[in-house]
Amino acid sequence: MGLGRKIYEFFFSALRYQARWEKEMSDNILGNKITLAILIVLTIPIVIFHIAYASGEFLGGKYAYGAVHFSPYVFWGATAIGFAAGLITGCIGAGGGFIIAPALMSMGVKGIMAVGTDQFHIFAKAIMGSVIHKKLGNVSVALAVAFIAGSIPGATLGGFINRFIYSKNPIWSDIFISSIYAILLGFLGFYTIYDYFSARRKRHLIQTESQEKQIVGMTNLARKLQSMRGLPPRIKFDQEFGGREISWIFVAMGGFVVGLVAALMGVGGGFLAFPIMIYVLGVSTTTTVGTDLLQIIFTAGYSSIFQYAIYGYIAYVVEMGLLLGSLIGVQIGALTTKVVPGITIRGFYAVTIISAFVNRIFALPDKLRTLGYLNWPREFTLMINQIGNYLFWGIVLIFVLWVLYEFFKNLKSLRQEV
Repeated sequence: MGLGRKIYEFFFSALRYQARWEKEMSDNILGNKITLAILIVLTIPIVIFHIAYASGEFLGGKYAYGAVHFSPYVFWGATAIGFAAGLITGCIGAGGGFIIAPALMSMGVKGIMAVGTDQFHIFAKAIMGSVIHKKLGNVSVALAVAFIAGSIPGATLGGFINRFIYSKNPIWSDIFISSIYAILLGFLGFYTIYDYFSARRKRHLIQTESQEKQIVGMTNLARKLQSMRGLPPRIKFDQEFGGREISWIFVAMGGFVVGLVAALMGVGGGFLAFPIMIYVLGVSTTTTVGTDLLQIIFTAGYSSIFQYAIYGYIAYVVEMGLLLGSLIGVQIGALTTKVVPGITIRGFYAVTIISAFVNRIFALPDKLRTLGYLNWPREFTLMINQIGNYLFWGIVLIFVLWVLYEFFKNLKSLRQEV
């Protein structure tokens, strides 16, 4: 369990940072009149789309031909998905974006488009809610440049892999993306359930604060990498902590991994960048926060635009739904944590992650049957796929209703606190 535990803590620290980033972006967007006005303006085309769809005279509407057909129901479905992901992020303090791509795929969106749209949603949020100007003192430009120098090739490779598989066979693309999510969500979900029951036995949760205290000091791996002086040029940073330096090669390698995973899964670059900078490279938390905010815009922006958007793999109506839903969900989820026991929330998070894992696993048999690799009856594989969808949406719906119930039940006390 030692290695598994370390991997789990690494990923969960990434999820915790992603949640903090999502909350900070949400606060900045909703709390700034300019960004809020921009958001309202961006929704105007969607209103026009709804009207045009009803008339049937719009490209992609009821009768006119369009390369991709979307209806208002797709927009509202994406808004609901974004809302649920936002609730998870706000309640648990761990990124809920992992359910977005699987949820979109279960709604009928092709895997490659779900990935591209999800990543563009992260990029749009980063642009609108960026607080770089508030954290210039914490940004190491040299670290950011070296990191981006690696993340751009990584994102290029990740985008190429997804597009190449899709061009060969769209079904293989769905299988590939579903498999990646199933493996990661299965690992995170089952380990989180194990953590939950361990905490129940011990009658306390593993506190995130105590885990983050371990981040303050450098890991042995970080010390070893920083001690390798035969790989110039070296980047100097964290002067306020006595000064540290590391070869740019290791920074670029970290960026490559972040860019690759971000492009393959549609997650934000900050998801892995934060733990890699701290655990692997030995960068202080304050410098990591500012530097990561800078790199995520370039990494997510380059990947979503140049690896997906220009090839037509982004559904902007879906992206706007995700953005609107997640902004509201994060706020409600964060407030609800003030009135709900943390261990209960952790249990719901584990079950939600497992449901997304089941959703992707149950979708695979029908894909494999379509390709001729399974001889199971079509009705049986379709039934398995439907069961996975029902389980996923049922659990997510229970989670959403439960959080909303707790939120409105305690609304009076929450208003007094605010």
